[in-house]
Amino acid sequence: MTKIEDYAFLSDTHSAALVSRDGSIDWLCLPRFDSPSIFAALLDGERGGYWRIAPSQSVTEVQRRYRGDSFVLETIFTTSTGTICVVDCLALEKRSDPTDVHRVIPEEVLVRVVRGLSGTVPVRMDYRPRFDYGSVVPWFRARHGCIEAVGGPTALDLVASIPLELGEFEISADFEVSEGESVSFLTSYHLSHIERPPRPIEDCADLIGNTESFWSAWARRCTYEGPLREQIIRSLVTLKGLTFSPSGGLVAAATTSLPEQLGGPRNWDYRYCWLRDATFTLDVLLEQGYTLEAEAWRDWLLRAVAGDPEDMQIMYGVLGERRLYEVELDLDGYEASRPVRIGNAAHEQFQLDVYGEVMDSFHSARRAGLSTPEQAWELEKLIVEFVCERWQEPDEGIWEVRSGPQHFVHSKVMAWVAMDRGIKAIENFGLEGPVDHWRDVREEIRREVMDKGVNPARGCFQRGYDDEEMDASLLVLPIVGFIEADDPLMLRTIEAVEEDLLVDGFVLRYRSHETADGLPPGEGTFLMCSFWLVDCLALLGRIEEANQMFERAAGVANDLGLLSEQYDPSDKRLLGNFPQAFSHVALVTSALALTTRAESRTIHRGGK
Repeated sequence: MTKIEDYAFLSDTHSAALVSRDGSIDWLCLPRFDSPSIFAALLDGERGGYWRIAPSQSVTEVQRRYRGDSFVLETIFTTSTGTICVVDCLALEKRSDPTDVHRVIPEEVLVRVVRGLSGTVPVRMDYRPRFDYGSVVPWFRARHGCIEAVGGPTALDLVASIPLELGEFEISADFEVSEGESVSFLTSYHLSHIERPPRPIEDCADLIGNTESFWSAWARRCTYEGPLREQIIRSLVTLKGLTFSPSGGLVAAATTSLPEQLGGPRNWDYRYCWLRDATFTLDVLLEQGYTLEAEAWRDWLLRAVAGDPEDMQIMYGVLGERRLYEVELDLDGYEASRPVRIGNAAHEQFQLDVYGEVMDSFHSARRAGLSTPEQAWELEKLIVEFVCERWQEPDEGIWEVRSGPQHFVHSKVMAWVAMDRGIKAIENFGLEGPVDHWRDVREEIRREVMDKGVNPARGCFQRGYDDEEMDASLLVLPIVGFIEADDPLMLRTIEAVEEDLLVDGFVLRYRSHETADGLPPGEGTFLMCSFWLVDCLALLGRIEEANQMFERAAGVANDLGLLSEQYDPSDKRLLGNFPQAFSHVALVTSALALTTRAESRTIHRGGK
């Protein structure tokens, strides 16, 4: 089984593919991120399906890179007889306006080109799509100069610049590539009931060039100039790659059921749009000049959460779908990590913190100069009033525990944030609302947190009103402006996190072996939490320590600059769904804190 860190990520801002170091596409869902899979060997090597192109002889070295800031992947295989380069991309079309880089609706075309760099190399191509998470073995037929795979509603056309061998349930080819030669393959998706001519193989060069141009143009819009630009750009384009551009929604990750502990049950479907993830992303996009994406996400939010705030979910589908029912599939799972899940039952949870994060996102948009539609402020007022009524209730919290609602300190603080940002909208931007009442509720929340959320024996905040354990989410308190980082109470909280949750220099969310969350214990360190510690250290002016922590956390990215959700320091393995928006947002935020805010020691969020 390929390690998670040995995968590359391809995106057309509509769907995503994962490509292994040995040239196998082991994950692809079409036509959307959350569609049933086309290739899913990632989750079941026997039944899942894959598309592999690699030398048919022993490989002595593999190198890979993205072309510049794009998602055009080059994998270079060196053998005893020569060297080839396999170029992969999920293609994007050229548009009449090259500056319009947001609302792209691709045709769902995957291009693979084998180029000879030196000598002569024998190559094998195996194309084995298996639709709907491996449950449908398609039929193959030759038509109109291509080979079509058909199963249920799904069809794929495969064209190539060389003859293909059609088997009963797969397509293959054996060929040689010498220096200066190239062999091209192109597969395109369509609904099985729609007849259309296949995409010409001659389009491959233009599709690769257009795709590279798209990503390069998007990356050039970044306003950051500094020593960490390469890491920031790769994280930003990854966030763009996780955005469903037709709607503006951002998925948490490109995959489902990659485990938080190898062989364990903490395997979730992350191909949906969490409000929490997207609001964190909004801050960094706005700060780097990506207002088109920020406006699109805000509009997506307004559509998705329309109605009563009491019915607001913590996550939605990419078009705002609400019913994300969780189902377990009969698949082997990544490295025998079961169950394999699609859908996510957490969409039914009450998570109080989300309301604060949504209000914070609207606040960030105003600070960045984005106009506020009338319906946006009406929604915000409803959210704040909802928090006024419900903030005293327990919830499942930021970590989506399955052990029942609790009074989490982080959740209460984010309720305070919801009130605070609503008040600032009135005080600083001239909007209308019951500001005196909101100020009273904001102060009531603060008093209760300080009364019930502090461990008097340790002199620090604790996980919950009735839970004295430490939780890394407490590191957010100075970041959102609830308390100063150098307040003695917060200083001791940071120290307690370091004492209780640091493992080989990385931060756990909480100690799952000691804290009931409704699941068997065991998971890796949570990369976003390590970056939160970086932010706190930077706010305290402990820049050398913050830099060391940042280098350690950012240093676990793979050779292409990609991060998953978690990291196991003992096995030195990435864990969890991949690539993970949370981790890349946190990397960018911490990088900016270190390079542009280190001297001012400003709060990241919540200013005027």
